[in-house]
Amino acid sequence: MNSNKKIAVIIAAAGSSSRMGLSCKKEYLPLVGGSVLSTSLKAFLTSIKINTVAITVPKNGQEDAKKALFADPSIENLLQGIELSFVEGGKSRQESVFNALNFLEAYEPDIVLIHDGARPFVTSRVIKETLEAAIEYGAAVPGTRPVDTQKLLDENGFIIEHLPRSMMSAVQTPQAFYYKELYQAHKKAREDNTEYTDDTEIWGKYQGKVKNVEGDPENRKITFAQDYKNEEVNMDLLNIRTGLGYDLHRLVEGRKLYLGGIEIPFEKGEDGHSDGDVLLHAITDALLGASRLGDIGSYFPPEDTKWKDADSKVLLKTVWDDIKKAGWSLINLDCVIKVERPKFLPYRNQVIESIAKILECDSSKIFVKAKTGEKLDSVGEGKAIEVWATCLLQK
Repeated sequence: MNSNKKIAVIIAAAGSSSRMGLSCKKEYLPLVGGSVLSTSLKAFLTSIKINTVAITVPKNGQEDAKKALFADPSIENLLQGIELSFVEGGKSRQESVFNALNFLEAYEPDIVLIHDGARPFVTSRVIKETLEAAIEYGAAVPGTRPVDTQKLLDENGFIIEHLPRSMMSAVQTPQAFYYKELYQAHKKAREDNTEYTDDTEIWGKYQGKVKNVEGDPENRKITFAQDYKNEEVNMDLLNIRTGLGYDLHRLVEGRKLYLGGIEIPFEKGEDGHSDGDVLLHAITDALLGASRLGDIGSYFPPEDTKWKDADSKVLLKTVWDDIKKAGWSLINLDCVIKVERPKFLPYRNQVIESIAKILECDSSKIFVKAKTGEKLDSVGEGKAIEVWATCLLQK
């Protein structure tokens, strides 16, 4: 039925997944045969003829999204002849969808289907029937009848209206629309500075009615950790490893103090073969340990003169490039610096951003904190600086 229509699909996957309570975005979690994201898109690729796919992702999140998408080897073949793009999302789902609609303007689609990237169990029937209804009526959405009796409450929690279940629908995705009309409606929604619950509400205000088609109770959205069933996990894909790194350097006069690639003003600096950045050295060892690719000493032997006074940012970047080539991605990195002086807190955000830049990841994946030596041992006496780093990698 859609053979003469240009079809675009938007997969919304730019959210933070904060309600999951995991460091990994829910769209990137593994499922049998791939990931949540790849399974969500695959349902469309195997159900209808598509011309263009736009996946909304967080800022600097394209590489992580690619890894999750192509965790299913069949996706690459299914995308043959289809334009695939990753579009940076916004502060809200509404803004992210608008960014994708704006991007798709160059492709001039007739129909656009918008689907939650964390809704991997959508069926071919739901996709086809929603698309067909949108072609006929201009806009369509799948929905299920609520099981429980619904009530409307006032601001104090008292029931003010008894709603008939037969006239209600719990809507799902995909939501399908004529592209040009939806794009214009989204533009008006931006102008009125109102946050809408979904695209059907925007369409309903500026364009007209939305046709409800029969949804599917299994077409659930993964929102909380309990929505992610263990039996759907591909344990072969859930390849996660921890790494622990440690380093200790003397503090001596006549050297600069570097932490995380940032020069910290102080009268002493780390004594080392390279620039002595004890934090980056510990991080490097943690990452190498998790990936089982060696250690910092085997990569950069201290007896090799070419590493004399080397920039530790370059050393870490060299190691990280190899780790990425081996298929690993960073879930999180946590570090503890033990130093008596200087105070680290004023430089923490700058150091975190520096590390994130080297590892080409969002700074939310990294944290660094400092402790003192309580005037005890070499650290407490101001003679040394010590660092522990732990990381979590996923392949």
